[in-house]
Amino acid sequence: MGHAHVYAHEIMHRGRVPMEPADFVPDWADRPRKAKFHPDAETLPLPVTPPPTASRHPVPGFTLPLLSGMLRDSYGLTGRRLAVQANTDLAALPHYRHANWSRGTASGGGLYPVAVHWAAGPGGPLTPGLYHYAPHQHGLRRLLTGDVTGDVREALGPGPGAAGQATQYLVLGVKYWQNAFKYNSFSFHAVSMDVGALVQTWRLWAAQYGLRIDPVLWFDEERLARLLGVAAEEEGVFAVVPLTWEGGRTPGEGGATGATARHRDVERSRRVLEFETLRRVHRATEGRAADRPEPGALDAAAAHPPRGALPLPLPRPPVPPAATTRALRERRSSFGRFDASRPVAAEQLAAALADCAATRYGTEAERPGGPCLTSLYAFVNHVEGIAPGAYAYDAAAHTLRLVKAGPPGPFLQRTYFLSNYNLEQAGAVLVPTVRTTAVLDRVGDRGYRLVGGTVGAVAQTFYTTAAAFGLGAGVALGFDNISYIEELGLTGTDEAPLLIMLLGHERPRPADFRHEIA
Repeated sequence: MGHAHVYAHEIMHRGRVPMEPADFVPDWADRPRKAKFHPDAETLPLPVTPPPTASRHPVPGFTLPLLSGMLRDSYGLTGRRLAVQANTDLAALPHYRHANWSRGTASGGGLYPVAVHWAAGPGGPLTPGLYHYAPHQHGLRRLLTGDVTGDVREALGPGPGAAGQATQYLVLGVKYWQNAFKYNSFSFHAVSMDVGALVQTWRLWAAQYGLRIDPVLWFDEERLARLLGVAAEEEGVFAVVPLTWEGGRTPGEGGATGATARHRDVERSRRVLEFETLRRVHRATEGRAADRPEPGALDAAAAHPPRGALPLPLPRPPVPPAATTRALRERRSSFGRFDASRPVAAEQLAAALADCAATRYGTEAERPGGPCLTSLYAFVNHVEGIAPGAYAYDAAAHTLRLVKAGPPGPFLQRTYFLSNYNLEQAGAVLVPTVRTTAVLDRVGDRGYRLVGGTVGAVAQTFYTTAAAFGLGAGVALGFDNISYIEELGLTGTDEAPLLIMLLGHERPRPADFRHEIA
């Protein structure tokens, strides 16, 4: 049993046994920047004109306008949040230096610690080199000039599909301190979900143009850290996404260069803390291409058949009234704004359940068309035509199976630790579970990143579907996981509830800031 098993156990029990350091208090005055900063690097602005309108005919590959649009709608700053709501950071938001900028992708605590790098090779629109996406400027910072895609291919090793034939790669790193300054040892759990949420945004966005996003998780992580010019203990490299480029060509004969980024991130915090638990789980989950599991290795860790009785048929999910790009622009958390007087339509709940159940992380360890890793449960409070209670979702039959009858509001609120939501006011609370220990047993400790990414992808689908239907949404991690196991009758199984997803109507006429006319 590796250290990832230990960490998974601590995460599940942290509502009852606090993780170390239990007395930790963030130093907000010395917090890090909200993005990496390379003061001497040249910044190249990305196009801000809208990409081509999506059509039924797939495009042959990415172009610079398409990649720019995808980056902007996923991690770029698309609006300012200044609505009256119930989150604890409300007092700081009117001050511009503390402004809360909205993005299409969800992030734990709104911290956005994922760093997006573009290893640009021949056949693309830029001089080959290594670039960092600067979300606040919506531009690319050139960290190194020269074709380093051979280094990426060698780090990936033999295998996964077309990754070895690409000449353009997005490399996703996580600067731990951007999250650990607030969440300490818990941060690794949160950032794993952040990566999955970002990848799922890209998958939803690219699908409009018939393009695929297939992340690779197993590679020589230390080698890619050297290429990015980061210390392996301070920044994890979580995923590599090969891009199909329009008019692109096959890789040349050139191999690895051994190059490293010339420009380095400059830390704002005067004091950077280290957390032993974070260091251990990072080390345990570091990847090697040689450890890559065979496709189908996760079949034995697939979700269990739906439990419960008295199947209740759900209506066919309607076509969402808003397109993906618009939904991403309108996505937000509903912090305390749910209104129980307006029940959710059964069709809307059906759409959220169906979309979440169909979500896959899509890594090289998952067999195309293979079984799903997640199960879905729903605590129904206020949904038209559905009695309050706890249900399991049967995706194959598109039904809800009753697990426990009766209003779940008192349980939901009693087992929630924060004050930013009244869970009883939500129309429904969805709970994805993953058989975490089974995944780790099948693919090793690096599978913990896959577990977090899988649940993060489900959360991003949930947010996007809710926004497309004009519903409020929120995702939270501050709950007693063990109580949910007991309430759903999962004791003795290996199903782990890892987050809760709140769906409902918001109170009408909210006080908000119209950033688009400011």
